[in-house]
Amino acid sequence: MSNKRDEYLEALFCLKEQGRDSVEDLRTILDIPFEGEVIDRLVSDNLAVFDSQNRVAALTEEGLASARELVRKHRLAERLLHDVLRVQGKSFEGEACVFEHLMAPQLVEGICTLLGHPRDCPHGLPIPEGECCKRNEMMVPTSVAHLTNLAVSQTGHVAYINCQDDAQLHRLNGLQLKPGVEITLHQKYPSYVVECEGGMIALDELIANNICIWKIPADGHQGVDSHEERALGKSKKGRFWQRRRESSSGASSY
Repeated sequence: MSNKRDEYLEALFCLKEQGRDSVEDLRTILDIPFEGEVIDRLVSDNLAVFDSQNRVAALTEEGLASARELVRKHRLAERLLHDVLRVQGKSFEGEACVFEHLMAPQLVEGICTLLGHPRDCPHGLPIPEGECCKRNEMMVPTSVAHLTNLAVSQTGHVAYINCQDDAQLHRLNGLQLKPGVEITLHQKYPSYVVECEGGMIALDELIANNICIWKIPADGHQGVDSHEERALGKSKKGRFWQRRRESSSGASSY
C-alpha cells in the first residue's frame, strides 16, 4: 500500500501544479490502475480530501508536504540518472520511480548538492526546493559547479543548463553551448566570456549562473570522486528495474 499511496500523492501533487483536481484527471495521470480504496486511505490518514458531489480530490497541508518530498526525490533521481549516470532514452523515468524509494533524507540532500541544486528535472518540471538549497550548501565535494563558480582559465564540460524558457535554450544551443561541449572561462567582468568550439561567447551573469559545468581538475581526470561515491551511496550498484503495473483489486465507487 505504501508505494501505491506514494504514487497517488505524487499524482495529486502534479495535478495541483497543473491546476486540475478531478478524479478523472487522476485516473488519467496515474501510471498504475486506479483504486478508490487508496483514496479512502489517504482521506483517513488526513493526507487528502475528497468531494464526492463534484468528484474532485485534493491534498491536505500534511499531504502536500509528503507529496512535495516524494516529487523532490523523483525529479532529483531523474536528474541524477539522466545527467550523471548517463541513462539514455525513456528508461531513466521508470528507474527514477524505483530509485526515489531508496533515497534516505541525507542522501537526497547529498545528491542535490552534488548536482548543484538543480531547479528543473530533465522534463523541465520544477524540483521542489530543499533545506540544502536554502542554505546553498556546498559541503559535499562535487565536480559539478555553476559556471559563475569557475576560476578564470578553468576548463570544464557543460553538464546541463537551467533555462527559463525554450527560446533561451535554443539560443544557447545556437551558440554551441549545450551538454557535453568543452568550455573555458576567460573573463568574469564586466561580462562572462567563455571559449567554446573555437569561438568566444559573452554571457550575462544570470545566464552564466544557469550553466552547470563538469569541472576538470588540475590532474585532468574528470569523474565522480570518492566523496561523491559516498554521497551517491548504492545508486551505482545494481539495476533499477522498472515498476510493474499492479492490477486493480475490486470495484471502486470513484
